Amino acid sequence: MTTPRPAPPPAGQGPSETGEQTRRTWPWIVLTVVAVLVVGLVVWLVNRPSGTDPAASPAPSGTASGSATPTETSSPSEDPTTPAAEGCPAEGDGPPAGADTDEVVDVDGDGRPDTAWLTGGPDRAFGITTASGATFSAPIGSASPQPASAVVQLVAAGDGTAPIALVDTGREVLLLSAAGCAVTPTQDAQGAPYTFDKGFTGFGTGVGCTEQDGELRLAGLNAVSDDGTSFTVDRTFVDLDADARTATNGEEETVATDAGPDDPVVTTAQETSCGDLVAGEDGPVEPR
Repeated sequence: MTTPRPAPPPAGQGPSETGEQTRRTWPWIVLTVVAVLVVGLVVWLVNRPSGTDPAASPAPSGTASGSATPTETSSPSEDPTTPAAEGCPAEGDGPPAGADTDEVVDVDGDGRPDTAWLTGGPDRAFGITTASGATFSAPIGSASPQPASAVVQLVAAGDGTAPIALVDTGREVLLLSAAGCAVTPTQDAQGAPYTFDKGFTGFGTGVGCTEQDGELRLAGLNAVSDDGTSFTVDRTFVDLDADARTATNGEEETVATDAGPDDPVVTTAQETSCGDLVAGEDGPVEPR
């Protein structure tokens, strides 16, 4: 009886050849798997939601990047503010006892209102006491028996403005500069004290201020009438130097004709005012 022999392996598929083929195929399988993983990672990175990468996201305000502990941050210091002007040096004893006082505009540039005052008697004077504590004054050189009254205002002077005082004595109006921490009589072109007439000498009837380009411009006013019912009003602007200590007349111009006695242009021309301030109503009045 013949013992059957094992069937020979197919051609080319011997044990040694099969193991060799398996060893050659395995690296390609590994490379394929790695390639699939890499492709998958790339696709995920491309399509991931924005802001999930900590390295690309800004750190929260007040927190160092990559740290979970907030750290305090110092706020930038504010720009220092410009200090206000100090005003006039504190000198003098303030308004004299018995003087009439009234709050007026800031004359020394420190941003605070100041005080004007008038004294009575034979040595009557006009003065200013500033909020900074300075007091300066000038005598009222007028023989008029009427009580004086005054207004203080900032008016056009030189290329800017300057503080002035208009002191109405009834017969005339004294023009005083309040610039430079002093009360100084303003002079005319000849060096004499500059005054406005109140109808006593026939050269004018009052003083006013007209607003031009946002500033008050000083002017002498004259309201004349032949019959007492119809008035012509003339105005002469007064040009002041930078500290209002020298005054020069400009050209005279007519601002109203055939105006009635109660017309505001006429009543204004018969009083002492500057802007909305009227002497006797809005400033100090000489005590009786």
